[in-house]
Amino acid sequence: MNPQPTAMRDQAMSPSRGRRTGEPQRPGCFLSRVLALLIRHTIKATPWVTLISGSLAGTAILAIFAYVAHKYHSPLGQPTVRLTFLMPSATLAFVPRTLFRPLTHATPVPAWLGSAIQTLLAFAVLALTCWVQLGLMAYTIPSHTAGAAVYPLIAELTGWTAIFVAVAACCDRSRFADISGETAVPISIAAIALAWFTPEVRDLFVAPPATPRAATIAWYILAAAALALAYAAMRDRWPRYTRLLGCRRPDQGPLLTAAR
Repeated sequence: MNPQPTAMRDQAMSPSRGRRTGEPQRPGCFLSRVLALLIRHTIKATPWVTLISGSLAGTAILAIFAYVAHKYHSPLGQPTVRLTFLMPSATLAFVPRTLFRPLTHATPVPAWLGSAIQTLLAFAVLALTCWVQLGLMAYTIPSHTAGAAVYPLIAELTGWTAIFVAVAACCDRSRFADISGETAVPISIAAIALAWFTPEVRDLFVAPPATPRAATIAWYILAAAALALAYAAMRDRWPRYTRLLGCRRPDQGPLLTAAR
């Protein structure tokens, strides 16, 4: 019995894939394997420390307020929840970042997919934070007292998170990509303050003077528009907003000038 055909057949079989190396690779298996590796890397690259620390800090401050309010029989209002949720929302500005984006054009999956997965994971963390903070606010309200409607507050907090993500995604495609999070936080806070302190805009987004239903619809429309802008910014190619710099003629150095 000649053992060479058996050895050659064993070498031709891939031990990790269980098929012959010469066989064509099916696109479905290849894509699923690439997506699994991408999701694993994206989960590791997500700024969990920033997200969790911001959520815990805001929730801890609200828990202290809730303890004092429950002790002195003074229920918490929605402005307190807005103030303490601003810190967890600001952590979203550090999420949609594509590291080494010029190298990601050679990958078999779109470069924006990693940022989108990280943003969805961050939304899950902030949804849990919002649920906990609303529970703390409800803990201070007596059972026989009817509190204010909660759904406009949820819509407003959703709009805040979408604003932070949209501004961060746009800054990540600009010349300030290295400090996109630090740049996006003050811009997003200024946009939120504009909705609160400008009389013409306040009539649309703040209840009162707007009705709870109108304010809810306005915030959800703003959130949808902000997410669409973030999606467009994530799909945009690198770099962006540097066309003026690209139009300038670069300095070619003394060697090239002397050669001419």
